[in-house]
Amino acid sequence: MWTHSTSIATTATPEALWRLFEDVAGWTNWNAGIERIALNGPFASGSTFEMKAPGMDAFHSTLRDVRPNAGFVDETVLEGTRFLVSHELQPLPSGGTRVTYAITVEGPEAATLGPLVTADFPEVLAALKALAERAPAGATQ
Repeated sequence: MWTHSTSIATTATPEALWRLFEDVAGWTNWNAGIERIALNGPFASGSTFEMKAPGMDAFHSTLRDVRPNAGFVDETVLEGTRFLVSHELQPLPSGGTRVTYAITVEGPEAATLGPLVTADFPEVLAALKALAERAPAGATQ
């Protein structure tokens, strides 16, 4: 098993960030590692999505533990390796939100694949922060 987490603080509210999470088709606006993505069903536990990263085949993931304005987990299984990525929103006492991406990778290639999957977490979180902070209060993306 391999684990890792990356966090960033933002002035955006959990609700503003949640709107960006719920807009799965819009993830390409803040995650350069997504070439194409489509959600099958509502943004809720049990729904699946298909995602294609540049230079890779498309794969399917399942939403787990979806908690509005608080976070969600997505689960992907590829060739015997399981990836659980947690996206957590924690309100800060001074206002704003701490966004944390945490991953657990289980399987024969966990130690090799984990660092590859998480290499862009800092850039993805920075882009998410920038987009969330530009969004007008109450706006939907």
